[in-house]
Amino acid sequence: MRKTLGWLLSLVVLIGTMGAAGSTAQAATAAEPAAATDIKDQILGIPGMSLIEEKPYPGYRFFVLNYEQPVDHRQPWKGTFKQRLTLLHKDVSRPSVFFTSGYNVTTSPRRSEPTTIVDGNQVSLEYRFFTPSRPDPANWSNLDIWQAASDQHRIFTALKKIYKKNWLATGGSKGGMTATYYERFYPRDMDGVVAYVAPNDVVNNEDSAYDRFFAKVGTKECRDKLNAVQREALVRREPLEAKYAVAAAENGWTFTTVGNLDKAYEAVVLDYVWAFWQYSLLADCASVPAAATASDQEIWDSIDAISGFSAYADQGLETYTPYYYQAGTQLGSPDIKQPHLKGLSRYGYQPPRNFVPRDIPMTFQPGVMADVDKWVRDNAHQMLFVYGQNDPWGAEPFRLGYGVRDSYVMIAPGANHGANVARLMDGEKALATAKILQWAGVAPAAALADAGKAAPLAAPDAQLDQRDLEREPQLRP
Repeated sequence: MRKTLGWLLSLVVLIGTMGAAGSTAQAATAAEPAAATDIKDQILGIPGMSLIEEKPYPGYRFFVLNYEQPVDHRQPWKGTFKQRLTLLHKDVSRPSVFFTSGYNVTTSPRRSEPTTIVDGNQVSLEYRFFTPSRPDPANWSNLDIWQAASDQHRIFTALKKIYKKNWLATGGSKGGMTATYYERFYPRDMDGVVAYVAPNDVVNNEDSAYDRFFAKVGTKECRDKLNAVQREALVRREPLEAKYAVAAAENGWTFTTVGNLDKAYEAVVLDYVWAFWQYSLLADCASVPAAATASDQEIWDSIDAISGFSAYADQGLETYTPYYYQAGTQLGSPDIKQPHLKGLSRYGYQPPRNFVPRDIPMTFQPGVMADVDKWVRDNAHQMLFVYGQNDPWGAEPFRLGYGVRDSYVMIAPGANHGANVARLMDGEKALATAKILQWAGVAPAAALADAGKAAPLAAPDAQLDQRDLEREPQLRP
């Protein structure tokens, strides 16, 4: 945890024994130490841990694992489920990074930015209720941020016995939120937190910050161009919905959860501007068609490329049911005005309740995010929040109060939802890198003396360091 532990070293003196009287004295020798237990055996020696598979990767061991967790950490006798995780093993002498995406876990070897910076091990956890890490039967009331933080705490407690060096928590978007919530409930576990692009919807019914964001992001030319395409997609609703019906028939899409194709179509169209700024850059405005002269196909292609017409079909929603459930019960969700669509939008920004099957009950808990926000403002210690200047989700960020210690909020200029330390301005990038190294306990002396000399300890690796491009659910982090 956040203190240096002193260890007392005991000296074991091995004394050779004398032979029988009259025999030649022999020098005493220490017994050869037993061969070190293989790391896989150490991991599988943890009660409740089981192996799904091991995948080779140069310089690492990579394990896909299951860990048996209580369905309800408050009442652990009420049953368990298997939660999937991966472990990218470097060496027990290195620090470890606990990565969360907030969604499904990637079962291919990957390395988060902090893991590269500290040249460490990485544990990646699948969020509870994302399949296959879902209890059966599923009592959805057990899907909340405290239960998820408790999942992390149990895994950390088990693995800390093997990986004894410093630990950092990290994640992006919902994963950054997850890392922050973990720190709020178990502040003694981690030595530092690096939360990327983590939204902080403190008051769910007050979303004017998003309206202000969309009124000034990028350039007026780009904003007008995007708004025009979005508006035109609703003006041409009839022919474009006919195309949507054909696509649905070809792909087997159904719309039971959202209600009907018309609701799904409008939800996709209303995502368009938000999704552009979340995933694209200002330079990408050049590829947006001119609405007034664009064909139906060009409007369709642009909406599909940026928002994705499969998103609100039952088949697109199913994977993200746990997210929508949390958005509608604890996390909150934005509701933006979009005045340029007045008279054309039939439903407005639809709430998370529309995207969760009706047989799953949902009740919003308004105090949950306010509690986390206050805790971060008053108690953050060795926490770094990184946001992108042009990312809509940064409109409601975490902020730091006077009581925090060694904690920072940094903004990457011109960056979208993929903002990271590498995209920060040089001075902040150096400081952030130096702090991550320091919190992990591996900062070189030069970096401790001068943050400008701080640099990642691991060499770049194109495969390990790639960010998986699976689109996260829209209108949500």
